[in-house]
Amino acid sequence: MLRTPIDDIHQRAALPFPTSLPQFQRLFPDDAACAAYLEKIRWEDGFNCPWCGATGDPYRFAARPSVLRCRACKRDVRLTAGTVMARTRTPLSTWFWGAYLVSSMTPGMSAVQFQRQLGLTRYETAFQILHKLRAGMVRPDRDRIGGNPEDHVELDETWVGGATRGEGRGTHHKTLVVGAIEVRQRRPEGRGTAVPRRGGRYAGRLRLEVVPNRTAESLCGFVESAVAPGTMVITDDWASYGGLTQLGYDHLPVVEGSDPAVAEEYLPIVHLIFSNLKSWLRGCHHGVSPKHLQAYLNEFTFRFNRRFYPFNAFRSLLGIGGEVASPTYADLYSGEWEHPTTASGHG
Repeated sequence: MLRTPIDDIHQRAALPFPTSLPQFQRLFPDDAACAAYLEKIRWEDGFNCPWCGATGDPYRFAARPSVLRCRACKRDVRLTAGTVMARTRTPLSTWFWGAYLVSSMTPGMSAVQFQRQLGLTRYETAFQILHKLRAGMVRPDRDRIGGNPEDHVELDETWVGGATRGEGRGTHHKTLVVGAIEVRQRRPEGRGTAVPRRGGRYAGRLRLEVVPNRTAESLCGFVESAVAPGTMVITDDWASYGGLTQLGYDHLPVVEGSDPAVAEEYLPIVHLIFSNLKSWLRGCHHGVSPKHLQAYLNEFTFRFNRRFYPFNAFRSLLGIGGEVASPTYADLYSGEWEHPTTASGHG
């Protein structure tokens, strides 16, 4: 059975999600309301002490809403422990505002815009919160796309980055990105219906990943981690894709021959995705560093896969973020943090 991104709210139908700013303000007027929401995310059936295993209603503190105390063992439990908000000094209400803005706004937000909207005094705080939230956009138990006999997957790669000047012809510092997109088919709605665009084809789920090169090891490795075996995969005729058939995929290589009509017929959606990705990186973020590019690919993928229900994405983000680790500020700048990829999970 195919899963959809909406499944990653972990069937917590009882958790509300705001569909407008006024509703957000009513649902989360203060840190105590945010803490109550986090508690429901962590313990759907009621508090269960991680220290002694006791259940029941814990002690609560008005001055420290993010801390619960077990009535049995008297030990404190932080609601943010083990989440993307671990060890934070930023109020929970700020985190919730940030999660709402990032998940519900179609264009996303730059760190400068984020800092301004949340009233943060330091750019570094905004930068770190955004990257922590991006870590919460990668579902650890993600499944591979494809697998439906009626659909197929378009696969291609592109270079991301600006032009390099003053280093000689042919020199660049661009980063190679490979993408796979499900292509689904709209069913005709009835007789006399106009011919739909692209023959009724539309985009399903997306996967994007930074790869070191265009070798078979890199490209086929990405396909194995991102696409379900047995899926029809359409690529160009690059030789590195030649082993996909042996890996269990129904591979259709297309000879483009610099003919845009061929690309428009066989790989239109993945090329459109790449165009939108580059426009977003340039327009919203004015370019990103190669070491953090994967995080921005994760954000783009998360938002794209939830474009039909952007407000529900808020609940999804907090649900995933309540179960995964996130980088510290030192990790981000030292390069020790490895942003999650399709091999480790994807939304």
